Amino acid sequence: MSIYDSLNDKQMEAVRHTEGPLLILAGAGSGKTRVLTHRVAYLIEEKNVNPFYIMAITFTNKAAGEMRERINELVGYGAESIWVATFHSSCVRILRRYAECLGYDRNFTIYDAEDQKTVIKEVCRRCNIDTKQVKENSIMYRISHAKDRMETPEIVEKEVEDFEEKQFAKIYREYQKELFSNNAMDFDDLILNTIVLFEKNPEILEGYQDRFRYIMVDEYQDTNLAQFRLIYLLAKKHQNLCVVGDDDQSIYRFRGANIENILSFERVFLNTKVVKLEQNYRSTQNILDCANEVIKKNTGRKEKRLWTENGRGEKLHFHQFETSYEEAEFVCDDIARRVRNGDYQYSDCAILYRTNAQSRIFEEKFIYANVPYRIIGGINFYSRKEIKDIIAYLKTIDNGKDDLAVKRIINVPKRGIGAATINRIDDYAQQNQISFYEALLEHEDIPGISRSSKKIHFFTNVIQVLRAKSETLSLAELAEELLEMTGYQAELIEEDTEESRARLDNINELISKIVAYEEKIKSSNQSPTLNGFLEEVALIADLDDLNQNQDYVVLMTLHSAKGLEFPNVYLVGLEDGLFPGYLSIYSESLEEMEEERRLCYVGITRAQKTLNMTAAFRRMVRGEWQNHDVSRFIKNLPRELFEDAPSEKTAHTTVKRPNAYQQAKQDFQRKAFSSVSNKIEKSGALNYKEGDTVEHIKFGRGVVTNIQDGGRDFEVTVEFETAGVKRLFASFAKLKKIE
Repeated sequence: MSIYDSLNDKQMEAVRHTEGPLLILAGAGSGKTRVLTHRVAYLIEEKNVNPFYIMAITFTNKAAGEMRERINELVGYGAESIWVATFHSSCVRILRRYAECLGYDRNFTIYDAEDQKTVIKEVCRRCNIDTKQVKENSIMYRISHAKDRMETPEIVEKEVEDFEEKQFAKIYREYQKELFSNNAMDFDDLILNTIVLFEKNPEILEGYQDRFRYIMVDEYQDTNLAQFRLIYLLAKKHQNLCVVGDDDQSIYRFRGANIENILSFERVFLNTKVVKLEQNYRSTQNILDCANEVIKKNTGRKEKRLWTENGRGEKLHFHQFETSYEEAEFVCDDIARRVRNGDYQYSDCAILYRTNAQSRIFEEKFIYANVPYRIIGGINFYSRKEIKDIIAYLKTIDNGKDDLAVKRIINVPKRGIGAATINRIDDYAQQNQISFYEALLEHEDIPGISRSSKKIHFFTNVIQVLRAKSETLSLAELAEELLEMTGYQAELIEEDTEESRARLDNINELISKIVAYEEKIKSSNQSPTLNGFLEEVALIADLDDLNQNQDYVVLMTLHSAKGLEFPNVYLVGLEDGLFPGYLSIYSESLEEMEEERRLCYVGITRAQKTLNMTAAFRRMVRGEWQNHDVSRFIKNLPRELFEDAPSEKTAHTTVKRPNAYQQAKQDFQRKAFSSVSNKIEKSGALNYKEGDTVEHIKFGRGVVTNIQDGGRDFEVTVEFETAGVKRLFASFAKLKKIE
């Protein structure tokens, strides 16, 4: 029996095409890794290609390790000569040999994120730039994206227009000088410098072109511009480049991934053969039909439609609940029921959500129901840095006896209180048998810390003021005041990176938890207290540590779920404003909405047998209830795919709904999964005209500069005071005229 007998016709077609450029469009679950590894074997066994001339490149060490293992199993003798590596490790190997051509020593250092931050801090100090105003993480983020686009400091300096951009260009230039003088490169430099090496030294490039005569790239849809350029240079001579990817699963735009690399592949590499792998081995046809219907609305994609021989399978399930708490309770109960019935084990079940902050409610429900769980690609809600920081502040306000809590936040955000000062205060506290916080109040009596006196006084003053305010403010108001007075929130807003925005989401969720706690206590005719809230949080955190069972429910973001599969999937929070988010809904560009739709497609195709989709009519955001419509991604799905559309019989409820909500449910039942329900309804006569001042819920105030009748709706152009010029549909924008 041949090793190729397990391949279907399209897979075999991709394996046999060895000469010239090849684009394999591998749909979700279509066996792309099998194709890549068998193609390597085919090159060696059938085409007599020396393994030394073959290169297989991917993104992560894990993926490279798995590919290496599978190639070794298939090829056997000679497999060790095949170059199987990540982009970064490949570039390190090349630069270790030729770094001197760029002015570096071969034993150059590779800087990690902490090293980068240290350099940026030093550069800012030398340039008299306040890192309280310009955050290190934000600078790192911008430098990384510039390098992804192959923009050197010289290129950035030519394009600057305002003071902020000039400041960034200066930092970037000095940062690169510092790295060079330290004989160091960051991770982005590894790729960028390899490109520079090749472009400045054609003979070195030609040597590697002759070495890598057959190149294969996995997950090609995730490549950025620099990675594309690197591959282009290596493959230019022999043109035997095989890239494997799925434009429908390109979901890392925020990391620099450029979907155009895969969409324009045939224009860059002429005479490209395209093979579509559309047979799915993972899911049922009902699940695939759902995914196909969602993704077909994207305009920037290669046409393909997934199919399977697995049969139609179980119909899909959709439930809309009144609140996010009922949503979480339903999911928890449904998993427990399916496990009791023997349908699944806990580890067969996965909950996928758009943002990390959504995990909190599910975690608490699982803890109270004694359902084991684990968060993948993240950490438990109450273990996240920002949550532990705010809880430490609340503990200090409550009594100040927890020395660990006080030490955690005395320099958070950074106030310039160093380790030596903290140690002296700690020694004083031990000698006088008082708490660390009490020692802070007596810091003027402690020798050797006079330089930090004002900073310590600021910290203790904040705590004392917040203690006084806690007597009159609600717990949620106290938390808001804490975030304001300490500058914690302002620092994250100023940073403005993906990580800082995620941390702000988590803080908002903590405030929602505080409000929920207050409502729960008040409903039982008791008074909520800070101590009571901290006790509840401690109980949840302690119980969470007990979940060591290997058979656990998996919780993760949709981004973390890519490449994984589960028999029973819960895709939660399918609401406009959350998934897709408001930024995508109101974006002028289609790119953000199309990426959100691809993310939904990825979530759907993680399911093997059962797909459950849920939404909440009301969701608490930063302590306030907000109403949400069902996500536009699923409104128009064919009704026949679903076992249960939302109705009174299928929706899980714990409280009686108000009449207004009953009406909303009835409206939704009439419109759900209709092919016309998502059409834009043209606004009537507008109550504003060109030249009027209007207000938008997100962009604030602005002046209407143009109104055009676009047929389906009025297109309104507004020049906002802070957000710049935006073009909006009147029916969505809901602009209010300011008299």
